[in-house]
Amino acid sequence: MAYVQPIVSSDAVFKDDIFKGKVLFCTGGGSGICKSMTEAVMRHGADAVIVGRKLERLTQTAEELSRATGRTCLPAQADVRHPKQIQEAVAKTIEKFGRIDFVICGAAGNFLAPISGLSENGFKTVIEIDTLGTYNTIKATLPHVRASKGSYIHVSATLHYRGTPYQVHVSAAKAAVDATSAVLAVEEGPHGVRSNVIAPGPIAGTEGADRLTPKEANGSMGPMPAGRWGDVKDIANATIFLFSDAASFISGQVIAVDGASEHLRPTQLPYPQSVLDPSSMTKLIKARM
Repeated sequence: MAYVQPIVSSDAVFKDDIFKGKVLFCTGGGSGICKSMTEAVMRHGADAVIVGRKLERLTQTAEELSRATGRTCLPAQADVRHPKQIQEAVAKTIEKFGRIDFVICGAAGNFLAPISGLSENGFKTVIEIDTLGTYNTIKATLPHVRASKGSYIHVSATLHYRGTPYQVHVSAAKAAVDATSAVLAVEEGPHGVRSNVIAPGPIAGTEGADRLTPKEANGSMGPMPAGRWGDVKDIANATIFLFSDAASFISGQVIAVDGASEHLRPTQLPYPQSVLDPSSMTKLIKARM
């Protein structure tokens, strides 16, 4: 039997007040991985603003996080594709808290489609959400992160490390995010700002894992060196580390939190069947939507 490393919460490693007085601005924080990242930062003393398009979900999540952590979480409705909306969310943050120390760029879009079946608009939409949304968020928050000598974390992926069928749009978008973070780290380092990327591997219970990993063989997703699926707490723990002073000399890096699974990642869809006959994949893709 493979050894399974227990999941340890950051609460057991870092002091619970290391981010006291700090403020987090998180796009995509209404659900999934980014919600967990936000909760972890708040549990260590920070207040937060979560940004997304669906106000009802944001409001519900903000109330939930505030109750769970004893800190203040503010919802801010905005579409990262529109600079003015992000600027307004930032202004709302400054009006409420007076500062921004940490930024998580986590808004993203994804679906399965081969190049031959992917519309120009579909490709453009993912680029706009992931890449332009990241840039718009950086531009709107940078003066405040400079002032606080703060830090950015960009939520990326491992899909573009190799050619991944049906993921050209996301691969292109996330490769650009990785490059953007590197330039941000170099240009803003002299201003006291750090920028890093977290690239989640297969994280159980997330929309991305449900859509993009094979579920055959009783839920097996192929060989996992760590002996288990990832958990949102694994991403949250990496977030606390990267925002903390323990990572003060870490910037411009892409950190895959994947239990080494990327080294053995199988093709998510049958190959070459999926590219020779995309129509045969329709039923499978719908089942993962």
